[in-house]
Amino acid sequence: MPISFAFASPAAGTTGVSRLYRTRRRRVGKYSTNGLPAHLAFPPFYPQDSTFHTPIPHYLPTALRTGDGMASIGKYKGGYRAQVYVGGQRASQTFRTMREAQGWATAKETELEESPATRHTLRDLIERYQRDVIPKKKGGQHEDRQATAMLRDFPKLVAKKLADIDTPDMAEWRDARLRKVSDATILRQLSWFRHALRLAREEWKWMSHNPLKGMRIPRQPTPRTRRVSPKEVRALCRNLGYRAGLAPETRNQEVALAFMVALRSAMRAGEILSLGRKTLNLQRRVASVAHKTQHITGRPRDVPLTRNAIRLLTPIAARARCFSISSAVLDTMFRKARDRLMIEDLHFHDSRAEALTRLARKVDVLTLARISGHKDLRILQNAYYRETAAEIAARL
Repeated sequence: MPISFAFASPAAGTTGVSRLYRTRRRRVGKYSTNGLPAHLAFPPFYPQDSTFHTPIPHYLPTALRTGDGMASIGKYKGGYRAQVYVGGQRASQTFRTMREAQGWATAKETELEESPATRHTLRDLIERYQRDVIPKKKGGQHEDRQATAMLRDFPKLVAKKLADIDTPDMAEWRDARLRKVSDATILRQLSWFRHALRLAREEWKWMSHNPLKGMRIPRQPTPRTRRVSPKEVRALCRNLGYRAGLAPETRNQEVALAFMVALRSAMRAGEILSLGRKTLNLQRRVASVAHKTQHITGRPRDVPLTRNAIRLLTPIAARARCFSISSAVLDTMFRKARDRLMIEDLHFHDSRAEALTRLARKVDVLTLARISGHKDLRILQNAYYRETAAEIAARL
C-alpha cells in the first residue's frame, strides 16, 4: 500500500507551498521506486496513509517560484500541466514534457509580473478608447477621425509603451500639431485624449502617471465677435434659392432653411437636422432634440421655439425627418454659398451666437441659458453674447 508524503519547497519561503509524493515502503538501490533519494524513503513501520512534511531537494523541479508569483507543475493525462498564479491572475496549460512546462511557466510568470504599463502601448490605449468609449458618445465621429489620424501620423509615438511615454513626448506631439493646425483644434483633440488617459489610469489600471501633467496647454482662442447682418441673410437665401413659407425642394434650399431656423431658435446645426414629426410639438412650441452631452444626462434637450421658428418649420413639420442632408453636406454647401457671395469670416455656427444675442434683449440670463442649454454662464457670456458696448450704450 503506497504512503503519501508532502514536501514543502524551500523556494516557497513561508508560503507553505507543497506537493504530494507517493512512494512504497521498500527501497531499491540508491533511489526509491518513484525516484526519491534513498535517505528520504521511510521504513515499513510507518503507518499507512501518513503524511510527512519534508523539504523537497533543490534538484526536484516540481514547483517554481519567481518574484511574487507561483508556478506549479504536475502530471496530467499523460503529460504535464503547468499552473501560474500572479497577483490574482491565473493561467494554466498542458505540455508533453516537463521541460516545455517549465519554460512556459517561467515565461508566463514574467509576463504576468510585468505592470500593464510595460505591456500596453499608446496604440492599444487609443484603439480601446475607439472601440469601447467613442461609439457611446453623441457626435463621436469627429473624435474617432482624430484618433485615427493620430495613429496614422505619429507611428513612433503610439508604438511606445505607456510606461515610456512622458511629458516631453506629448510636448513634441503638441508642437508638431501646432505647425499644422490652430490652438482650438489642439484643445479639441486634448479633450478626448485627456479623457482616454484618465480612463487608463483610474478604470483600466493600465498606467499610474499622467504624461500630460506639466505640459503647456495652448490658450483658449479669443472669442469670436462676428455678427450676422440682415443683408447677409437675404443674400444667402437668394443665392440658395429659398423662399420663406415654402417647403424646400432642393438641398440648397434646405441649407438656407436650416440657417434661418438657427437664427430664430439658437439651436446647433446637428440639432436642427435631427428635427422631425416625433421631435416637434407645434402646439407647445417645443422641440426635443438629442445633444452632444446626452450620454451624460441620459435625456434629450427641450428647446422652446419662437413664433418665427415655428413659422419656418410648419411647412416641413409633418415629415418624418424635416431635413434630408447631413451635417457634413450642410457645412460644405454653406461654405460654397458664402464664398460665391464673397462674405468674409462667416461660419454657420455664428447663427447660434446671433440668435442668443438677439434673445438676450427679451429674456433674463437664466432663461437664456435654458434656451441655449448651457450649464456654465461664463461660456454663454464670453462666447455667445456678442452685443458691443456701443449697442448696449444706445439702449441705455
